Amino acid sequence: MTTRMLVSGFLMAAAVCAPVLAEDTPLKIGLIGLDTSHVIVYSQLLNDTENADHVPGGKIVAAYKGGSPDLKPSASRVDDYTKQLEEDFGVKIVPTIEELCSMVDAVLLTSVDGRPHLEQVRPVFKAGKRVFIDKPLAGSLADAKAIVALGKETGVPWFSSSSYRFYESLQELKKQDVGEVRGAISYGPCHLEPTHPDLFWYGVHPTEALYTIMGTGCETVTCAKTEQFHVVTGVWSDGRVGTLYGLRTGSEPHKVTVFGAKAVAEQQEGGSYAPLVREIITFFRTGVPPVPPEETLEMFAFMEAADESIRRGGAPVPLAELLAK
Repeated sequence: MTTRMLVSGFLMAAAVCAPVLAEDTPLKIGLIGLDTSHVIVYSQLLNDTENADHVPGGKIVAAYKGGSPDLKPSASRVDDYTKQLEEDFGVKIVPTIEELCSMVDAVLLTSVDGRPHLEQVRPVFKAGKRVFIDKPLAGSLADAKAIVALGKETGVPWFSSSSYRFYESLQELKKQDVGEVRGAISYGPCHLEPTHPDLFWYGVHPTEALYTIMGTGCETVTCAKTEQFHVVTGVWSDGRVGTLYGLRTGSEPHKVTVFGAKAVAEQQEGGSYAPLVREIITFFRTGVPPVPPEETLEMFAFMEAADESIRRGGAPVPLAELLAK
């Protein structure tokens, strides 16, 4: 299926699901999973009208606590973030996702653990609520495929993205006239979490940045892994090559370099969450995802193929093979 066909399908779905509210009426937004600093950042941007980067159009009013007892980055933070949301932003904590959906116009699924995302999004799709699914989309490629299939089955628009994709510096790089893009290198932090495939946990950020420039069409992936790095090379169907350097020791900046027919360009410093939140609010209004599910799914196949290449001793792995399973 082409990107045009996919976007067309979502436009039709958006037509069926009319805009949630009139433009001048703030959206009531719910949170699922209070175990990430993102819930505080989103609340600051949406609920605090005095914030210099305030994003108008919506307010977080309710939240489902969630949390994963077997994941330290989740279990160690969920209570503090819950308390802060209640005390600083007046967010009502509810016992079930179903009750949350009955109170809001749209949903931010923010659980830091990708593993429960499929089960957490089921009642959201059932309720017909547009939803942004924070990174990582899922804890496995199989779950990512199931989310895409469930979204298509229910006709409920959704999207997932790292904040990196909408960083001002990366969007400026994308606009530069380098001629035909022939390849790119993306590097950034790639900390590992044993409960997730290697790149899913934090390598998803530089992977998202790579796909922001390269788009879809990767056919094969090879990967080398050491204690310090993941080095992943993808070959696109038109001969373009995209390389990911996942960094785990020493300095861990993030940057993309683009190789074009006319010039080579580098991403400059700078980026924030505000552009992503603006995209989310626009999506909640229109139902048109700024990142097609097709692209997100291929990105997760790219990351899974990197793991499979390691298991095969660095051999090339076709993405089509993994997507067909």
